[in-house]
Amino acid sequence: MKTPTGIDCQYFYGDYFRGRSLEECRLLKAAGQPWSPDLCKTCPVPGITRANACPNLTLHASVGRPFSAVFQRRVQISAWCEKNKRAVAEPHIGCGECHPLPPIFDVKK
Repeated sequence: MKTPTGIDCQYFYGDYFRGRSLEECRLLKAAGQPWSPDLCKTCPVPGITRANACPNLTLHASVGRPFSAVFQRRVQISAWCEKNKRAVAEPHIGCGECHPLPPIFDVKK
């Protein structure tokens, strides 16, 4: 479903049937975090799901301020690989074990 910023996100839910105006982020709701529409503007989740479609990747979200109270609130993501049971450093790329590169990309010396 499209977020208030116009980007498709699988975790965003909007119910507009017969005048309702319920909007929520189900990823943040599962984590017990508050959601507001301005968080969708800088959220990294749609980019991660477009770049990495691994079914073993589990995303965990939290809302925080990156450096100090001066900056606006942002969604911060941590990722976990269910297959390898370890944290994923770069969610856009994945763990590197689930989907190895084909042999054609190996560098030969």
